[in-house]
Amino acid sequence: MATALSDEIDVLAKAKRAIGGGYVPAGDEPYMSEAQQDYFRKLLQAWKRSILDAAAGTLQQLQDGPIREPDLNDRASSETDWGIELRTRDRQRKLIAKIDSALRRIEEGEYGYCEVTGEPIGLGRLEARPIATMTVEAQEAHERREKVSRDD
Repeated sequence: MATALSDEIDVLAKAKRAIGGGYVPAGDEPYMSEAQQDYFRKLLQAWKRSILDAAAGTLQQLQDGPIREPDLNDRASSETDWGIELRTRDRQRKLIAKIDSALRRIEEGEYGYCEVTGEPIGLGRLEARPIATMTVEAQEAHERREKVSRDD
């Protein structure tokens, strides 16, 4: 799990470098101003493009042919590696749906506001997790309710 999260963080960092421009949203400008919305739109699009490029590389490797390891241990190791790679791609497929949802929220003027409370999510949280839909407090409350229902 930690590896999948670190891969996601690496891909997001790559997306931030790809948009360049030097603009970083600041707290002294109006919240979700046109410049901030444009920044997050570009960030989300670059993140999505980066994920799709990685998925295309995986697909190309799969099309290049089956695993042909003569040693059973090597073959098992290769198959395990492919299983991990495919699970990662499935996780990223779900992430793309969240990115598309965030892009839709930008277009509808809902981006950056908690879907539960309507309060601003905050620039720091959106920088760290551009697909966030809840404030930290609302997310923690949601997770506590989820944990309680799992324990029942």
